[in-house]
Amino acid sequence: MTSVYDNERLAASYAFDRPPVHQQILKSARLQGPVGRALDIGCGAGVSTAALVPSAGQVIGLEPVPAMLAHRRSVAPSARFAVGTAEALPFASGSFDLVAAAGSLDYADLPSALAEVARVLTPDGTFLLYDYSKGRCSPTADALATWFTSFEQRFPSPAGRRPPAVPGLPLAGAGLRLLDRVDVEVSVPMTFDGYLRYVLGEVNVASAIARGADSAEEAGDWCRRTLAEVFPAGELTVVFRGYLATLARADPGDVSEGVWG
Repeated sequence: MTSVYDNERLAASYAFDRPPVHQQILKSARLQGPVGRALDIGCGAGVSTAALVPSAGQVIGLEPVPAMLAHRRSVAPSARFAVGTAEALPFASGSFDLVAAAGSLDYADLPSALAEVARVLTPDGTFLLYDYSKGRCSPTADALATWFTSFEQRFPSPAGRRPPAVPGLPLAGAGLRLLDRVDVEVSVPMTFDGYLRYVLGEVNVASAIARGADSAEEAGDWCRRTLAEVFPAGELTVVFRGYLATLARADPGDVSEGVWG
């Protein structure tokens, strides 16, 4: 079955039109300086991989859909990339000091994926699980939230995504423990053109085009026309809300599910 992410247009948008949210969220991580090797699971176009580069001597991005890696050398030139899934990481046990997953486990079999994360972590390694919502609101313009509701009605989200609830993660069976969880809010100044490119690169739009519900031209015309009133001054501060959970390998004999931070 073809994935909606097997899409050249979506790959380019994820590479070049996403706001700089990953690096801002990762600033909330309590890391003790750069580590040796880091793995980014479900890296998409490589933007989340690039955000890990300052934290490790070597960074590898892993993506199940090869088409999404088309612009990897432009996005994260110093990183390496591989094709594979979270449920069967193609790496040796104890290979990584740091593992990150930015929303990618929404599509994975959680028990299998978490067990694989624990397997490839070094004994004192860190696992950063994080995600953020779409840029649907602004502290200076209520009209953006109203517009985004109409955007989601016009371009519904495709089925299949299952965002995990951090307190309910099956950690004990996987050999992981929760150290901390923090809520994060990132504010990004965006121009009308920048925000337009961002929303047209959302998977909602790609799915609608793939289904034949809209053409790329129709989707662009609708978003451009309806967004014009939301950006009367040409720029808005857009808020992205997310979370960052920090996990580690469980101590021998530890059967707890972790502590809510």
